[in-house]
Amino acid sequence: MSALASTSPVPVAGVLGGLASTSHWSSIALDAPVMAATAERYLHQIDSVLMQHTVINADGALRIFTRYLTELCPTVTAVVAVTRPIIEDFKLWLQTQTSSRGGPWSRSTIRQRLGTLRVFFDRIIEWDWPDAPARNPIFSSDLPIEDRPLPKFLDDAQAAQLMRAALDETPARRLVIEVMMRTGVRVGELCSLRADAVTRIGDGWWLHVQLGKLHTDRYVPLHPQLVDLLADWKTTQPENRTGRLLFNKHGDPFNQASVTRIIKAAAKRAGIGHVHPHQLRHTLATQAINRGMRLEAVAAMLGHRSLKMTLVYARIANRTVADEYHAVSQQVDALYDDTMPANLEGPNMRRLRADHHRMLGNGFCNRPPELDCAFETICEGCGFFQTNVTFLPTLKRQRDHATDHDQPGRAQLFTNLVTRAATTR
Repeated sequence: MSALASTSPVPVAGVLGGLASTSHWSSIALDAPVMAATAERYLHQIDSVLMQHTVINADGALRIFTRYLTELCPTVTAVVAVTRPIIEDFKLWLQTQTSSRGGPWSRSTIRQRLGTLRVFFDRIIEWDWPDAPARNPIFSSDLPIEDRPLPKFLDDAQAAQLMRAALDETPARRLVIEVMMRTGVRVGELCSLRADAVTRIGDGWWLHVQLGKLHTDRYVPLHPQLVDLLADWKTTQPENRTGRLLFNKHGDPFNQASVTRIIKAAAKRAGIGHVHPHQLRHTLATQAINRGMRLEAVAAMLGHRSLKMTLVYARIANRTVADEYHAVSQQVDALYDDTMPANLEGPNMRRLRADHHRMLGNGFCNRPPELDCAFETICEGCGFFQTNVTFLPTLKRQRDHATDHDQPGRAQLFTNLVTRAATTR
């Protein structure tokens, strides 16, 4: 048996057992057994550590790529034989493919396919598999630039219409809509909520969202009305055999398709057109930010790992931006109309001028003077910080400023810098 043939996978249970792609890999193995074995082995490996949808996406991307190779590059029967020119031709071929709706594949779809394949090559190279190429033939520059559209959300009037429409739904359907509208959970998270997900912590009720999309647990506060609805739901339902918090009239847990149908039907009755379930998550986030909720709190509520994921909502042209713009516009209009002196300070500028106490290179720090800060001189205390006699006047002013404001640590730092600068040219 050759070294490449040793990549045959060991059958394991998991997502792959239920995939319709089994016949595809069997057919690929007839013409390219090594390539099929590598692909299946890879899928089994990631199936043991990644979430189901990730494995399914990888399976789809590999099936498209191997189909392309067997049909248009029949001499390529192993992954190790994939070269850069093949990838360049494959990129052009992807642009000729049509979706189920009849149009060409979107840039995001092509990006997802190529990105998934790039990860595949990265991993088998890192794992030192015998069927891995010497280097990754897909570069980051091959991926189409990702579009970053603003999240689609319901405005306040549309959200109110949907909530009114939910009142006429069955208890289960109403809960689906209200839980998503008031907690911002993802569809998959909603369907996976355990029967004991509602829990009391202190004086409040919380929803325990276990291992969501980003593999993290979180607790989301529950609206009092939602607490009452969930309590009534539990008392009026027969024995729950699903282990899930929400289930349909047949006793089966909801899935993503059924939740999507519920949201779409309610939106249609509400007269607000097509609504996708994830828009309810965007709606809650937008409502929260519009009403002053801090980004850190929104990130915790939504289960984001970083504020970068949450900042997208701060880009939305919303009521907060409009209100502040119109408030400022009145003052600007007055300035243009010569009804306001050009040098008049606004309240924010006056407060800043009154509160500042520490000089910075480009402004002031308004931290209370009685609170010293070990990080405010982090640049000056860095080993890479350089100064010389040119900066002596500024350093002396900073030293005197620290002494006048009873900041001994900072004063000593600048005293040392003054001594060093005086001997450095």
